[in-house]
Amino acid sequence: MKKLTRTLVLLLTVSTIFSCSKNESVSTSDLRTVEDIIADFQNLVVQPGINDFALETLVNDTYWNFRVVAPADASANNLRPLVIDLHGASGGSPSAHKNTECYVETGLQALNAFVISPNAGFDEWYDSSNQQQILALVDLAKSNWHIDPNKVIITGYSNGGNGSWFYADYYPEFFSAAIPMASSYDPERGTGEVPEITVPMYVIHGEDDELFPVETTEAFVNKSRDAGTSIEFVIAPGLGHLDVCDYASYLADAVTWVQTEVWN
Repeated sequence: MKKLTRTLVLLLTVSTIFSCSKNESVSTSDLRTVEDIIADFQNLVVQPGINDFALETLVNDTYWNFRVVAPADASANNLRPLVIDLHGASGGSPSAHKNTECYVETGLQALNAFVISPNAGFDEWYDSSNQQQILALVDLAKSNWHIDPNKVIITGYSNGGNGSWFYADYYPEFFSAAIPMASSYDPERGTGEVPEITVPMYVIHGEDDELFPVETTEAFVNKSRDAGTSIEFVIAPGLGHLDVCDYASYLADAVTWVQTEVWN
């Protein structure tokens, strides 16, 4: 199996050194190697359906917790897509990554994909610790499972929707499409620049979202469109921010869009 890309090795190493410099309790004797992570990932037993894993990181006794929903028929002759699903909210809920049933599994059913749902811990999705986790999991999965490397999607709800937009923005080489849901992500840089995001996006937003007003999200969509980003913007009539499960049918529509408009 392939090892992690040079980009991932560098990201892992730099992030770990940075983390250790902020936390004097982590000594060099507590550090593992990239090869340790690869070996542990390859030893995961992935069964069709739901699998919950804890993968030890480069620091001993520190883990990435994530759920994998695996297809039954993946093989060397039947490579499957990969979807990274970022959960909503933040604050360190140990079970946040397990909330996949009501809209993720249902909405993505037609895709028959590998789905990885990581746990953000106490950090935000854009923090370096989670950038390390998500990009490493994508690379590990593509290198060790029967995955089509050209069919990798990033999606998420609420805070996870913002995260999915962020990864499409900053790491376009990892993803072929992004599906932010109930999000509010300002694409403008601190310099005032709005870059073109090269990853095609399908943004879904509830008409009656109380936390992220639809007008604000629509303004961000238009700002990004004006910069050249390809975005399909869908407003879900009557949906508020807490109507998470009702997004399933809209996510299914997004899957059809990916299959017919992006991967076709």
